[in-house]
Amino acid sequence: MNPKYEAAFKPFTFRSGVEIKNRITMAPMTNTAAHENGEVSDEEVAYYQERAGGVGAVITACTYVTRNGKGFPGEFGADSDSLIPSLKRVATAIQEKGSKAILQIFHGGRMCPPEELLDGQPIAPSAVAAERDDAVVPREMTADEIDEIIKAFGEATRRAIEAGYDGVEIHGANTYLIQQFFSPHSNRRTDKWGGTLEKRMSFPLAVVDAVKKAVSDHAAKPFIIGYRLSPEERENPGITMEDTLQLVDKLADQDLDYLHISVGGFWKGSIRDDNDQTSRVVMIQERVGNRVPVMGVGMLRTADEVMKAFETGVPLIALGRELIMEPQWVQKVQAGEEDKIRTTLSKKDQKELAISDKIWEYYTSIPGWLPIV
Repeated sequence: MNPKYEAAFKPFTFRSGVEIKNRITMAPMTNTAAHENGEVSDEEVAYYQERAGGVGAVITACTYVTRNGKGFPGEFGADSDSLIPSLKRVATAIQEKGSKAILQIFHGGRMCPPEELLDGQPIAPSAVAAERDDAVVPREMTADEIDEIIKAFGEATRRAIEAGYDGVEIHGANTYLIQQFFSPHSNRRTDKWGGTLEKRMSFPLAVVDAVKKAVSDHAAKPFIIGYRLSPEERENPGITMEDTLQLVDKLADQDLDYLHISVGGFWKGSIRDDNDQTSRVVMIQERVGNRVPVMGVGMLRTADEVMKAFETGVPLIALGRELIMEPQWVQKVQAGEEDKIRTTLSKKDQKELAISDKIWEYYTSIPGWLPIV
């Protein structure tokens, strides 16, 4: 291995005590390959197994904590004890290759497609539709429903523990339910769950508390708790960077293992102000300092690009689309073969990359998401 890359491959120990063998993780990415009943498929297990082994940890695609939170066709579930064996298949496939397994837990809220829900009715903090084509108006959640979903995040965490995972990542990003409670666009409530910035933080922090309690009650060994967030929204009103920095301050006091910053590119600036092009990841890293580790992500493909990101002080880097194209990214860098790393996707490599036809169809249906040759 080229000595200039060595820093990326030093072990990292989380606050919880879990150690990963290097500072590179696999980012969570939807693949729509699960069965309709929420169980993982053989091709999904193979897909994860192919990408485990090199990275320190694999963060799975999001899994719904209640059935009315299913955000995608082919999403696997964590809403029932009957799904623990299914969850375990993914954890085992990842761990057998030598990486830690982190389950991302989620509720889609108003972003759930009606056709994926049993009653066809998405729910959200308020009856405000998303600003997108064909968005439906969600039903405003009752106080009891809010309490039930908070508890469901705790129950999903318990199932992750029983299935043998090394941790969970709370999905508070990408416009889904947890972010919807934080957003002044989707949360117009006037009760204890909304109305002020402080109250809009209540649901995310309550979910963190429920997850922490589940870990305290059920985990017999150290267990990772991460939190993913998106720094800004385009909508007006919408989440601003100043809002997010206030939330980050609160999260930094929660004894979390990491904050994962979900942005389109590691160096991406504001999506609200074209004149502010300071990296959102770097801003959050500077805000939290050493209070909580930050995981950066976004359009990093080569070893040199990853090392440039590490130079900002961010201690962890997640690779997403790059690991779809090159599952052996870590191994090739360690072997001094970084010149052999794929940075494009070709149909002829599909089988070698353990990408089933269903996963291939989904990934290639998103315009411009992957560089296909």
